[in-house]
Amino acid sequence: MSEIDAVVFDVGRVIVQWDLRALFGKLIEDEGELDWFLANVVTEEWHFQHDAGRPLAAMLPERKARFPDHAWLIDAYAERFLETIPGPAEGTADIINELDDAGHPLFAITNFGAEFWSMFRPTEPVLGRFRDIVVSGQERLAKPDPAIFRLAERRFGFPADRMLFIDDNAANITAADLDGWHTHLFTDPAGLRADLTDRGLLPT
Repeated sequence: MSEIDAVVFDVGRVIVQWDLRALFGKLIEDEGELDWFLANVVTEEWHFQHDAGRPLAAMLPERKARFPDHAWLIDAYAERFLETIPGPAEGTADIINELDDAGHPLFAITNFGAEFWSMFRPTEPVLGRFRDIVVSGQERLAKPDPAIFRLAERRFGFPADRMLFIDDNAANITAADLDGWHTHLFTDPAGLRADLTDRGLLPT
């Protein structure tokens, strides 16, 4: 028998692809300029502010004042965010469907801005398989803050040591480990499927 009663997924780079370059590569032709822009203007670190609950109405004017020559690109970040999600992580949805069909309770904890989440959630039908999803931007708590894992335990109704957490970010996995969760550091669906099979959550 598995020691795990529930499986908890990250979303970005586990269920769906996410890459700022997928959008801005369409808007900036020169590769060197694109690299500079993603390293200095619309960076993953800056984007994380929205994941952590900061509203776009505060972030965008501040950034445009700092980089006025790139104001239209900063607006594109807000208006065309869904283009940073080029498609599913091929194979993960099949695993989610198989786990749900087998009766395993499924949940998610995602670092995702609240405004972007409202745009994205209707576009991804497989999320309907989850019983509950903790969204960092809605809670104003973001991984790897231990508080988001404790919130998830209360929301999901299972203790940490009875849940498996799947994430592509090593810092988030470490935080979950320290809180007593079972964990899987996601690199690809094949590796996840093998681990779930070894744990008795999927058939051999």
